[in-house]
Amino acid sequence: MKRFWESSIATQFICLAILALILSQAIGLLFSRDERDQAIRAAYREELMSRAETVARLIETTPPSLANDITRANNTLNTRYWVSAAEPADPVAWRKEAWDRLIEPFSSTESAVAIAKGIETAFHWDIKESAAANSAWSAPAKDEWSFPRQAKIMCLDRTSPERIDKANAIGLSVKLAQGNWLNIAYAKPWKERFWTSHAVSTFLTTAIVLSIILVIAIRGITRPMRRMAAAAEALGRGEMVTPLPETGPRDIHHTAQAFNRMQERLQRFIADRTRMLAAIGHDLRTPITSLRLRAEFVNDGEIREKMLGTINEMQKMTEATLTFAREDSAAEETRAVDLSALVQSLSDDLTDMGHDVTFDNGLKVSYRCRPDALRRALRNLIENATRYGKRARIGMKPHVDGIDIIIEDDGPGIPANMTEQVFMPFFRIEDSRNEETGGVGLGLSIARNIIRNHGGDIRLVNHASGLQAIVTLPMIDMRGRLRDAA
Repeated sequence: MKRFWESSIATQFICLAILALILSQAIGLLFSRDERDQAIRAAYREELMSRAETVARLIETTPPSLANDITRANNTLNTRYWVSAAEPADPVAWRKEAWDRLIEPFSSTESAVAIAKGIETAFHWDIKESAAANSAWSAPAKDEWSFPRQAKIMCLDRTSPERIDKANAIGLSVKLAQGNWLNIAYAKPWKERFWTSHAVSTFLTTAIVLSIILVIAIRGITRPMRRMAAAAEALGRGEMVTPLPETGPRDIHHTAQAFNRMQERLQRFIADRTRMLAAIGHDLRTPITSLRLRAEFVNDGEIREKMLGTINEMQKMTEATLTFAREDSAAEETRAVDLSALVQSLSDDLTDMGHDVTFDNGLKVSYRCRPDALRRALRNLIENATRYGKRARIGMKPHVDGIDIIIEDDGPGIPANMTEQVFMPFFRIEDSRNEETGGVGLGLSIARNIIRNHGGDIRLVNHASGLQAIVTLPMIDMRGRLRDAA
């Protein structure tokens, strides 16, 4: 359930909107139910009064011998008519007779039998309590009874006489012109249905229409967010990202502006840092050269050699810093390459140079990267493996989030507490030096920097026969994401 809720903003908005719709419908039904029920009961009473008046007029205008036939003909599933010679004085007896007639099917049809059974079941306690306190006659309301004949009414169920508008079973007795009385008993089981079929269909239609509108609206709202997420991912991978369009609602507009300003500041910071490193490395050349010249005039040969060794190390560090700054400032285009072909080419080149390198080329993977930078990072790792571990075995292993390039060697490994320290600039475990970087400990630092600029990382893991360098690269189609978010 949590995963479904967190799947997207659209899901959350639609769920919240439907929940709000359900609550509003429920509250509306609660407030309107009494009014609706009262209106329906009033309509039933009005129909009962009107029909009673019609039957009374019919009996008065026809021969008395037809009275029983007329009442039988007017009986319905929920209403019974009969004529009594005298006024029904005992309300309890009349109430019992009314219920006896209502639970007796007025015909042998299946529907008549079923309705009679339903009345008996629904009004079981009302029928049982035939001597109820509310078995009392009262005069019908003047706005409901306009026929110029004496009439009296009672509640057949347990509704109090003063709340006859709430009654679901009513008895009515009308005095006819001949002096006899027309009796009517009506009972209709009331179904307290909170959700009617009409309410359900209305709710479903509203929910569907609302969901469609919300999906369209939310797609418009989240499109800039998707565009921004894709741009942020691309920026984190070192790609050049076109500034986001600063359009849309004010909040989105301000967010896009903030992102563009952040991107500009980051690029300016990186450029300033690179220029600073290059300037430091360049400015150090002059004093280093001066120190070298002065060291040449030292008479003590042993001291002179030590001084020249230290100066040479300083010069290598300076040259390495300049090399790093130049390559870091180079704006290489990100493009799709065959990753396995890139690794195979690098492996072949190093093999031709005399290194013991093997590559298990079992995958064909298209990957968006800066190929020259990625090649340099992998080269540093492979050369370290062949130099300190005799040989390098390279493999590729795909997984859900990306692909791993695994470089194994047969060396002694490194202390477990130094697996992170070795990535620090100028950190070294021993006196061996890498020729490309001047042997000052920048190789792994540069490699990790390049891989992290691609959104991945490098881990060093000791294993039984040596050391593993695991390069993890995420498989993200940023161009496709940017296109989909546009």
